[in-house]
Amino acid sequence: MIKLNSREHPWRQGLTVQNLIDEEEFVFKHIVVRVNGVPIDEEDYAATVISDGDDVLVLHLMAGG
Repeated sequence: MIKLNSREHPWRQGLTVQNLIDEEEFVFKHIVVRVNGVPIDEEDYAATVISDGDDVLVLHLMAGG
């Protein structure tokens, strides 16, 4: 089990940040991802493996006025 945005979420072996984004349909153009408080660069999403027990935060950035 992992935490995704402060909620329990199923974990599986080999789960990457990119898999999680795709499966959860985070489709916003600009997002910020942190795993255990560490920011993950977009170019590293596919290579960053999420471990059982990790705390993952995925936020979309919005602009407005």
